Amino acid sequence: MKANLSNPDRIWRIVLAVITVVLYATGVTTGLEGILVMVAGGILLLTSFVNYCPLYGLFGVSTKRKK
Repeated sequence: MKANLSNPDRIWRIVLAVITVVLYATGVTTGLEGILVMVAGGILLLTSFVNYCPLYGLFGVSTKRKK
């Protein structure tokens, strides 16, 4: 896996993951909707930690600067 996420992209993913946790914890999203939101947040958090997005790789997109 070649890294394809830039630092701002990673930061946005972490921020969105935290927002999903807050929405679920405060009861704004519940039930199936809450579970789907938490799964999406988990995926965002995981991709930011491994610095690779499978969808970006599938479409040949990279936000990481080339040296």
